[in-house]
Amino acid sequence: MLQVAFIRENKEAVINGLAKRNIDATEMINDVITLDEDRRNLQTQLDNTKAESNALSKEIGNLFKSGEVQKANVLKEKTTQLKDTVKALEQELSEKADALNELLYKIPNVPNKIVPSGNTDEDNEEVYREGDIPTLFEGALPHWEIAKKYDIIDFELGNKITGAGFPVYKGKGAKLQRALITYFLDKNTEAGYTEMQVPHLVNEASGFGTGQLPDKEGQMYHVTADNLYLIPTAEVPATNIFRDTIQNEDELPKAITGYTPCFRREAGSYGAHVRGLNRLHQFDKVEILRVEHPDKSYEALDSMVEHVKGILKELKLPYRILRLCGGDLGFTSALTYDFEVFSTAQDRWLEISSVSNFETFQANRLKLRFKNSDGKNELCHTLNGSSLALPRVLAGILENYQTKDGIKIPNVLVPYTGFDMIS
Repeated sequence: MLQVAFIRENKEAVINGLAKRNIDATEMINDVITLDEDRRNLQTQLDNTKAESNALSKEIGNLFKSGEVQKANVLKEKTTQLKDTVKALEQELSEKADALNELLYKIPNVPNKIVPSGNTDEDNEEVYREGDIPTLFEGALPHWEIAKKYDIIDFELGNKITGAGFPVYKGKGAKLQRALITYFLDKNTEAGYTEMQVPHLVNEASGFGTGQLPDKEGQMYHVTADNLYLIPTAEVPATNIFRDTIQNEDELPKAITGYTPCFRREAGSYGAHVRGLNRLHQFDKVEILRVEHPDKSYEALDSMVEHVKGILKELKLPYRILRLCGGDLGFTSALTYDFEVFSTAQDRWLEISSVSNFETFQANRLKLRFKNSDGKNELCHTLNGSSLALPRVLAGILENYQTKDGIKIPNVLVPYTGFDMIS
């Protein structure tokens, strides 16, 4: 959530920045400033009225002590009126504050200056590419056909048990999945991230804290009886570990990694582009996140990008990195880099990771602060990234490593799988 003071002091910059998202935010920003002015004026009236009431109460006490009962009773009537005024002002102030917060929750983060303008993913900017795209043999298969041929992923069985988008991993497919999870966690912990196991359901406050609510409630599975949400990513519970906390400046950064299943309704997703592992309702992901000092968050973002690059280099998968344009940028993000692996059998790029800096946007919602060297509280910066999302990494391995004799396992994963071939 943007800070009101920031909006007030940088009105034109905020409007121009949000224009990169193809949003004309002029009316919203003006409304925020007006509501804030109204709130501040009401607060001043309330403070003055309370001060007047307190002064009269003190005077009444003195009058009673001096025996001037009649004068005291006259002033008591006035204090009763002032108390009614205080109550009315408190109610009006609460309504203004609620209206202001409701509006602020609807305004996305302001994109970083280097975010390119654009409307769709076609306007994203490629900033890096590595790895040779393999030439496959004639008759090479897409991963959903490979999964069926070698009986390692059963999409139909998952459909029977739950529905489309809930695959069942079998035999060496399940072992490869588990190997990837362990490998990713090992790489992350070696890089200094502390592993945590977090809940797979979160409350409403956690959803609001990281920005999934009220923006994406239609994409989340909602357990209505308990008003809990199945997590769309480990980012939500892991970041909320720091909600309502004040960190010590010398203890920053905080770096966490964790594996969770992720649940997304993905309403409206149909067609060949979401076939097989390309788009699921339940999938596994290993996440990394950081709580950083504002002066160091973009240096940290670069290090996270390099970290994910290192993993993909070890897996020997051809990949590219995109800087997302304003129209494709997530609601909470100031800057996002997407990693995509090339699927040779499908002849298309598949997104496997997003690495983002949210600056103070989440921290303001979370009330996540640190005490600086002057003893004042400042908002932290939060960052997160997939390291990595498994389905499309697995799809890339199955398709790019296929041979006529079976699927080779990337060398770096063999110690984790215990086998070097699926056949």
